Amino acid sequence: MGKVVKIEKHIASSPSIVTIGTFDGVHVGHQKILNRLIALGNEEELKSVILTFFPHPRMVLQKDSNIKLINTIEERRKILDTLGLDYLLIKKFTKDFSRLSAEAFVKQVLVDKLNAKKVIIGYDHRFGRNRNADINDLIKYGKVFGFKVEQISAQDINEVAVSSTKIRTALLEGDILKANKYLGYPFMLTGNVIKGKGIGKQLEYPTANIKIEEAYKIIPKQGAYVVSSRIDDKVVYGMMNIGMNPTVNGNSESIEVHFFNFETSIYGKNIQIDILGRIRDEHKFESIEALKSQLKKDKLFSLNFINNYNA
Repeated sequence: MGKVVKIEKHIASSPSIVTIGTFDGVHVGHQKILNRLIALGNEEELKSVILTFFPHPRMVLQKDSNIKLINTIEERRKILDTLGLDYLLIKKFTKDFSRLSAEAFVKQVLVDKLNAKKVIIGYDHRFGRNRNADINDLIKYGKVFGFKVEQISAQDINEVAVSSTKIRTALLEGDILKANKYLGYPFMLTGNVIKGKGIGKQLEYPTANIKIEEAYKIIPKQGAYVVSSRIDDKVVYGMMNIGMNPTVNGNSESIEVHFFNFETSIYGKNIQIDILGRIRDEHKFESIEALKSQLKKDKLFSLNFINNYNA
């Protein structure tokens, strides 16, 4: 399991191979680059390192509160852990840091902090104050400071960019199967279970209300979904509604999960919900009875979906 640390606390006792980026989604395109990083690290006896920035630079420099990311920083850490990476290093992105010259960034961060002997980077990567340095500058600095630079091809970079865009679009359209195909794993939502209004219980489908703290986390299109979660080391399945609950005059968006064959109280727990498939759009039903009838159909659909999914 790789270590996740703030870069300020990192002490590079061994030489490293480094790549730099957001890696939002850690999707199949990213995984191709990261597998290359890890394989080269093993071959050349270098520690594999991802250097990432948080908050996202656009949040800081453009005050872009509308930016939506596929993963929270904690979700990204979890996924990266499964790949066999040695270190995920997080550099807090600030206005002061953005003013660091390209040479100072290379010397202070890549060389002094990370002991980089190889850097894998996209042909279009820009860095330093006003993003005025490019891969050619990095190659020059490499000759001065003793590290090599490997370029990620235009084709691979384009695949990564296209995949990220396609995933976000698919999520906003509710096409969870397409999003999951590009991710290479089920899209996840992570949050705390909070007290709701108890309407699910009245409908005989008690729900766990999930509160997601991170405003930048992308939420899929409103509607009903098939989901799974690992709770107390056990996989449980269920169905989730993202929406306004119009049948019972809801006035704000909520995320509610009804788990099948599950009685344990999980209030106050932080849980990860994996979204496996979409059931339907959210509707306003003419009565509570009509809603209950639909929930029964949703459950049958979900159980059938889960059987096929596991097969």
